[in-house]
Amino acid sequence: MSNIVVYGAGGTAGSRIVAEAVARGHRVTAAVRRPESVTWLPAGVHVVTGDATSARSVRELAAEADVIVVAVGGGERALWRDAAQTLITVLRELPDSPRVIHVGGGATLLTPRDTPFLEEPDFPEEYRDAALGQADALAWYRSSADGVTWTYVSPPPLEFHPGERTGRYRTGIEHPVLDEQGRSVLTYEDLAVAIVDEIEAPRFENMRFTAAY
Repeated sequence: MSNIVVYGAGGTAGSRIVAEAVARGHRVTAAVRRPESVTWLPAGVHVVTGDATSARSVRELAAEADVIVVAVGGGERALWRDAAQTLITVLRELPDSPRVIHVGGGATLLTPRDTPFLEEPDFPEEYRDAALGQADALAWYRSSADGVTWTYVSPPPLEFHPGERTGRYRTGIEHPVLDEQGRSVLTYEDLAVAIVDEIEAPRFENMRFTAAY
């Protein structure tokens, strides 16, 4: 059993990660900005006020954590970079720091031309700031995370939605995992499965991975 802190636990991805981890017997702390508004998490989850961009919050919650999951969203571009920077800066100071698993964006995955999806001419403008923010976070982990164990998880770039938990998926590294029709598809529920699998049996330390059917 691991002690897992989930920042953004009230969101679409975070709530499913919490549910999956609790179902497998892990001890979970849900870190959210407004605990009073989060009423749908499983019984037994410890809900606290938390902010992944706050050094004080990270320092306090890291003390008893084995793993910190970052599943924050809904902010401006700087949110994801600031969260990555805060976590790495604080955890580097600790003698036995928890591992970081950052739920990133699929737009940072590479096309067949080895360019990020976010650089495609038809990339939706309304998602650009978030995609760039997640790209900033990935760059920060890759360049500045010495001394901290991290994993960045990218869902499929397009077909990623709530749905059924099947418990199955395939993994890749820099390019989307494609099925026989050339599609990369995954539910939030099975992304949560992939993340908790990675917590229990690490395969992608200090690197990015992606998952799809």
